[in-house]
Amino acid sequence: MKITDVRMRLKDETKLKGVASITIDDCFVVHDIKVIDGKDGLFISMPSKKTAEGEHKDIAHPINTETREEIKNAVLSAYEKALSSQSEDAE
Repeated sequence: MKITDVRMRLKDETKLKGVASITIDDCFVVHDIKVIDGKDGLFISMPSKKTAEGEHKDIAHPINTETREEIKNAVLSAYEKALSSQSEDAE
């Protein structure tokens, strides 16, 4: 598996900092991966829906640690790049 594209939309909310879409192997897209600012720093949250009980259940997610790390690193790298680009545009 190779992440071939990451698109980031920056958000300026208290905890939600961005929303990403990733393309895998130029043939499969996962939308709505959130970049969250938590108490231990930035992390990603996979797309989810709210159940009748009020819990959030992932719609799509990696099934092993290596894949989760690859997605996390690609999304957070795109987030940092988008932030850097935004501050350069503001100058």
